[in-house]
Amino acid sequence: MDISTFTIHDLDSEIAVDHRCSTLLKQFHQSLLQEQIDPLEAGQLALGADYFVREFVVGECQENLFEINPVRVRQFAGHWYIIKTLEPNLKELTGILQGVAVFYAYLFQQGWLDEKKHQKIKTYTTDIDFYRQRIDTFWDISGDDGYSNWCQKCPLPQIQDV
Repeated sequence: MDISTFTIHDLDSEIAVDHRCSTLLKQFHQSLLQEQIDPLEAGQLALGADYFVREFVVGECQENLFEINPVRVRQFAGHWYIIKTLEPNLKELTGILQGVAVFYAYLFQQGWLDEKKHQKIKTYTTDIDFYRQRIDTFWDISGDDGYSNWCQKCPLPQIQDV
């Protein structure tokens, strides 16, 4: 696989990358089914990975899913998911993060991701206590600078225009 074809340069390449991600996620889903994973569970794992990759990594950050800084997982789960979801909750978020973890393990097994990045992503997908605290403190925001203080504890990436 040519990992560079997942790099976004402009609007046309973003559309092409989104399509490539969709194809890759379908392959991931099929591999889960071949491993005899329950079809419902396989679908949920693929759905979680899809949401992270296509909505956040590609859509929001406009980054190559293979070249992300693993801290993107923390930024996604500890900030972006919370502010972009009508009713952010730990059960849903945990399911998404399981999908992300299994998907990046799949990429590692295929030889498309190095061990260090794989381990860091795995670490960030399992930091459930941190994400619980982020959701709880989000609901407790008050005062003029409450939201700003909340944001500073887990800031989003600075997005560059493509």
